[in-house]
Amino acid sequence: MASKLTKQIIKWLEEYRDNTQCRGVVLGISGGKDSTTVAMLAKKVWGDNVVGIMMPDGGQVDIDDSVAICSSLNLRHALVNIGGAVTQILHSINASVPFVDVNQKAITNIPPRVRMTTLYAIAQTLGYRVIGTGNASEAYIGWTTKWGDSAYDLNPIAGLTCGEVVEVGLDLAKEFGLDEKYIVKKPSDGLTGMSDEDNFGFTYNELDGFINGVLPESAEVGKKIIAMHAATEHKRCLPYCFRKE
Repeated sequence: MASKLTKQIIKWLEEYRDNTQCRGVVLGISGGKDSTTVAMLAKKVWGDNVVGIMMPDGGQVDIDDSVAICSSLNLRHALVNIGGAVTQILHSINASVPFVDVNQKAITNIPPRVRMTTLYAIAQTLGYRVIGTGNASEAYIGWTTKWGDSAYDLNPIAGLTCGEVVEVGLDLAKEFGLDEKYIVKKPSDGLTGMSDEDNFGFTYNELDGFINGVLPESAEVGKKIIAMHAATEHKRCLPYCFRKE
């Protein structure tokens, strides 16, 4: 039996589908809990009109997980290796803009933006929409790439904390007969070679608690969360545009 939260999300998606004449959706499949949960939600609502795209930047250590998830969910899928495109973009910048030495943080954010370009090219061709896979915990501290994974047409887990995504994911995994290991695996951005929590310096449980009004035991953790939230406010806002009076 689906949980109340899962039912609410499915109803929301069905209303979006019907009210906007959305024929199908395309999403990136990373092999983690977020994209896996969204893929299952999408399958519940759009059935066979769901396309999962795997987009490794050259190599991906857990690409077998992505393949297994697509196969288990009977998801129409394809693999697009974006490594060449990422390399070419960086090469073109370095060759054409001599006064800019692209730093590591900027380089890290190129692949997510290439991935979103890829998803939109496929979605537009099919007449589908891009469905997002980012959760509220990540968004709260800006653990997203602006105009990369934070760009989409709809997102059923945007208001869910990391823990709530796991709750919905485990709920649906039982229904689909999917191995729960894909839902509870340690989150990683697939970019830095580190887990999310190692990058943060705190756990998702601490972050989720903070979002829900529970202060972490460590004051330093609280300060880190507040600082990351403040520094990334621009990622959660619409572009700042002049409007004529």
